[in-house]
Amino acid sequence: MNRLLRLFLAVPLLTVSTVSLGGCNKPNPEGGATKGAAGALATDDQKTLYALGLVVARNISVFNLTPAEVEFVKRGMGDGVSGKKPEIELETWGPKVDEMAKARRGQKSEGEKKKGEEFLVKAAAEPGVVKTPSGLIYKTMTPGTGASPAATDKVKVHYHGTLTDGTVFDSSVKRGEPAEFPLNGVIPCWTEGVQKMKVGEKARLVCPAAIAYGDRGSPPAVPGGATLIFEVELLEIKK
Repeated sequence: MNRLLRLFLAVPLLTVSTVSLGGCNKPNPEGGATKGAAGALATDDQKTLYALGLVVARNISVFNLTPAEVEFVKRGMGDGVSGKKPEIELETWGPKVDEMAKARRGQKSEGEKKKGEEFLVKAAAEPGVVKTPSGLIYKTMTPGTGASPAATDKVKVHYHGTLTDGTVFDSSVKRGEPAEFPLNGVIPCWTEGVQKMKVGEKARLVCPAAIAYGDRGSPPAVPGGATLIFEVELLEIKK
């Protein structure tokens, strides 16, 4: 899994032109790896092809497709893979893919921001929290006794990141391995929040989108406009 704490992390969008490269591969007339595709995943090839479908779905998640729209995507992929003459000119309509992605990303981002605003109001009202001018909401869960890092320090932490609905998008705790990174090389919420911590401290950071991943998000796990919640334990400062 990609480490989502990297400030400029982005999963490349799989565009229509990329998908259409499958037109080079003709279906196996004897069934081959595609045999039994409508049933259970029986062979390694079938499982791998199913995984390919999941990868495609993740890469186009920004479009927020309805079931009816998915059918058009499947139709285009089917024509591309089979070598059938496309029903449209890809040179004309291909560039519109990015336009649609941008528009739908914006729509979803606004929805996430509204959900985030409600969550932020409740989080800021909890006892013992500190809200900074940037919008960061900080709360010490377990006090520490060590030093506090500077923005230029490298830190070793354990963390658990969730969306406002509780969905876990990244967690060193679940991986069972602490993370190390320069504090000035991550999202602004972390750069600010972890500097407030002392070694041994565990804290909760609630990060509005503006100091997290912004309108773009970090697809596919973090949607644009999302408010993020981190439980962070500062284990060590590495000068």
